[in-house]
Amino acid sequence: MSYRIAGIDVHKKMLAVVVSDVEIESEYQFERRMFSSNPEQLRSLAAWLVEQKVEEIVMESTAQYWKPVWETLERYWKPLCEKREGARRRSGTLHLAQALSNRGRRGRKRDFVDAERLVKRLVARELTLSFVPDAEHLCCARIPFSFEVDRYNGQPANQPFNLYICIVA
Repeated sequence: MSYRIAGIDVHKKMLAVVVSDVEIESEYQFERRMFSSNPEQLRSLAAWLVEQKVEEIVMESTAQYWKPVWETLERYWKPLCEKREGARRRSGTLHLAQALSNRGRRGRKRDFVDAERLVKRLVARELTLSFVPDAEHLCCARIPFSFEVDRYNGQPANQPFNLYICIVA
């Protein structure tokens, strides 16, 4: 029985996605696909992953660009994957890998190779994963806040910033 994992290399305007069956004994065979990061393309990504019968997804936490991808997959892919006939215990699991744990060799960045590396390192348990609570357990509030900044370094006093308070239920 196959067990398919997807790796997503996230960028501001595009996603490099690979899917592989990790149950096979030989070298991984990857299917590659490129998606844009607009909402319509993210929904088509979720539909393609359902069509490919992907059980788990791992993506890199690149700046804030991973958030809309995560939210779309959590909303459109995860429920269908968990309810699919023959779903396993880990079906519908999303993983967010810290970028430093998926570093490649120095030189030119190659997106599909980075996505393939994510899958291989997830299977080998070599990635440092971040905790992201489920949408129903997360409640965040943005509070405008200011404080006195050190005047000796030339920064003006009382610089405003946003304080985010998140409560995990």
